[in-house]
Amino acid sequence: MQRLYDFLRRHPMWVDSFWAVFLLGISVVGGTANQEATGTDLPVVVIPVTLLLCLVIALRRRMPEKMLLLAVGVGVAQLALDMAVVPADFALLVISYTVASNGTRWASRLALTAGLFAAPLSQLRWPDQNTSGAGHVAIVVFQMVPFALAWVLGDSLRTRRAYFAQLEERAARLEKEREAQAKVAVAAERARIARELHDVVAHNVSVMVVQADGAAYVLDSAPDQAKKALETISGTGRQALAEMRRLLGVLRTGEHQESGEYVPQPDVEQLDDLVEQCRSSGLPVDFKIEGTPRPLPSGVELTAYRIVQEALTNTRKHGGPNTGASVRLVYFDDGLGLLVEDDGKGAPHELYEEGGADGRGHGLIGMRERVGMVGGTLDAGPRPGGGFRISALLPLKPAH
Repeated sequence: MQRLYDFLRRHPMWVDSFWAVFLLGISVVGGTANQEATGTDLPVVVIPVTLLLCLVIALRRRMPEKMLLLAVGVGVAQLALDMAVVPADFALLVISYTVASNGTRWASRLALTAGLFAAPLSQLRWPDQNTSGAGHVAIVVFQMVPFALAWVLGDSLRTRRAYFAQLEERAARLEKEREAQAKVAVAAERARIARELHDVVAHNVSVMVVQADGAAYVLDSAPDQAKKALETISGTGRQALAEMRRLLGVLRTGEHQESGEYVPQPDVEQLDDLVEQCRSSGLPVDFKIEGTPRPLPSGVELTAYRIVQEALTNTRKHGGPNTGASVRLVYFDDGLGLLVEDDGKGAPHELYEEGGADGRGHGLIGMRERVGMVGGTLDAGPRPGGGFRISALLPLKPAH
């Protein structure tokens, strides 16, 4: 049955042709019975009219507008030739439904008009002498109802089909929008991870290089200092690996990861460790906290930590010899302020904007992106008399 149903759906004209032949058979049988009952011969015009109306049924889905005009023309010819209603006139009812569901709007209106006028014109042209006026009205109404119902059913099918098409179009549009949003989210996540990796690698590798240079310099003259430098390198490397594992863990989906394998996101409480690490690598840092410390949104804490980390890394890389730095962390009622300054006279301002001497880092661009993500402001530039200053204000949004 399913194969038969699929075949009929693929070949609708075969179905219509079958019903056309069926209607032709009914017309022939009905005409023969009427001829025997009345004892009169059928008009010659009955045969071409019946064939044309059956053709309307056969081609109704392939050429609905043309078949409607053919059906209307045949009906007008019946009125003009005084040919009474035949079973094949059922084709007008079928074509009205077809045009209302699949045809153009003008054809749909024409089908409704022709269907509603067919019954009154039929009663006027071939009235029943034994029926009263009220009976004629009742017959007209009774005959008009099927045409109206057929048109309403076809128009409802058209509306339903258009509604489903609109739903499919909306679903396809939403799917494209979801794909676009997913691509944007992936790009944003990649950018975030790139910023994180830059900050982690740039800072920790910079510390390790400085410590390695110092250890090589004092290896023979001060073995204890060289050993301490190597220990700092080892600790810094482990910290960098732990943070990189955490970042790479974001990219791993579907894999079981132990909860203790990754470290949490750094926050402002770890600034003491960061400053101490810089001091141990030979960069004097003055760190002060003003205001009353309190819990902050995780995004603000991470942004503050990364800004200080990036600023101190740039100071170490570009500040030159005998450079000192200061870090101020200020708690306001509605925000967190950061001020990082150095008195270095090394690399020019452009290197900070490029993100490093190789021009491949994020530098201030990455800082501005981080600050913009939390709705803050960033001001960076050279200090009068030498050095560089980075000032940031991060708003504290109330938790809901």
